[in-house]
Amino acid sequence: MWHVVIGCFYCFLEAQIAGKGIGGRPNSDQSSRIHATHFARTATDSALQFLRTQDMYNNNVGSQGGVGVGIGVGVGPGMGPAANPQPNNPFGNAFYGAGSGLIRGGLGAYGEKILGSSSEYVQSNISRYFSDPQYYFQVNDHYVRNKLKVVLFPFLHRGHWTRITEPVGGRLSYKPPIYDINAPDLYIPFMAFGTYVILAGLSLGLRGKFSPEALNWLFIKGLVGWCLQVSLLKVSLLSLGSGEAPLLDIVAYAGYTFTGMCLAVFGRIAWSYSYYFLMPWACLCMGIFLVKTMKRVLFAEVRSYDSSRHHYLLLFIALAQLPLFIWLGNISVHWLF
Repeated sequence: MWHVVIGCFYCFLEAQIAGKGIGGRPNSDQSSRIHATHFARTATDSALQFLRTQDMYNNNVGSQGGVGVGIGVGVGPGMGPAANPQPNNPFGNAFYGAGSGLIRGGLGAYGEKILGSSSEYVQSNISRYFSDPQYYFQVNDHYVRNKLKVVLFPFLHRGHWTRITEPVGGRLSYKPPIYDINAPDLYIPFMAFGTYVILAGLSLGLRGKFSPEALNWLFIKGLVGWCLQVSLLKVSLLSLGSGEAPLLDIVAYAGYTFTGMCLAVFGRIAWSYSYYFLMPWACLCMGIFLVKTMKRVLFAEVRSYDSSRHHYLLLFIALAQLPLFIWLGNISVHWLF
C-alpha cells in the first residue's frame, strides 16, 4: 500500500520541482531539470528508507513483547538491580541520511553555483574600480623623468595622450607605467606629497615658526587638498555618467598636484619673489595636464558625448586649480588659512 503512495509522491514531487524549481523559480535550462529529478529521487529514497526502518523496529518490538534489553552494571552483594538504559532511536540514521542526501544532491549544486557567481562578481568589481595597487608602482628612472616633464611642461608633450593597451587573458588591459608615459602612477604623487610637507616645514623653520604641531597641521592640510582634488575629478566624471574610472587612477591624477606645489614652495625658499611667478606657472601647467587627461578619460568612458557640457566641465576643472594652489601654497602654522 505504502509503495503506491511513495510512487505517487515521487511523481508529484518531480513534476513540481521540475516545473517550478527549487525556491519557486522556473527551471529553464536542462541542468536545472537534472538537479530537480535528482532532488526528487533522493527525497523518495529517503522516505522509503524511513518506512523500512519503522517496519523493522515494529517487528523487533513485537517479537520481544515490549521488554527492553538491559545490561547489568556492577551486580553483586549490597548493590541494586541493574539499570536498563533507554533503547537507541533507530530513526536517527534515516533522518541523517535523508538530510545529508538532500543537501548533497539538491542544495549543494545550487549553493556552489551561487557562491561561484558571487565570487566572480566581487573580483570583477574590485579589479574594475580599484585595479591592482602594484600596477601603480611599476616605474623606473626613465619614466619618472619623462612623467615630470609631462606634468610640469604639458604643452611640450608632442606625443599622444591615449594609453597603450595589450591583450591579457582574452581581454584588453592597459600597460603599466614603466611601458606607457600616459599611464597613472602613485610613486610620483607620494614622493611629491612627502617633499611638499618637508619643504613647507623648512620654510616655517627659516621664518622661525617651526614646531612639530605645525608640521602635523601641514600634513593634514596636504591630505585635505588631495582629497578635495580627488572629489573634484570624481564628481565631474559622475556628473557626465562616467563613474567607471578606477579610483586609484583618480587618486594618482589628483596627486600630481604636489609636483607643481613642490616647485613653487622651493622657489619661495630660494628667492621669495620667485614664488609669485612659479605659483601661477604650476597652476597653469596642472590645469592643462588635467584637461588633457580628463578629455581622454571622458572620450573612453562616456557613452554619449555632449561637446558643450564637456568643454564647460574641463574649463571648470582648470579654473578650480587656482584657489586650491593658493590655499596649499599659503604655508602657515594654521592649516585652514
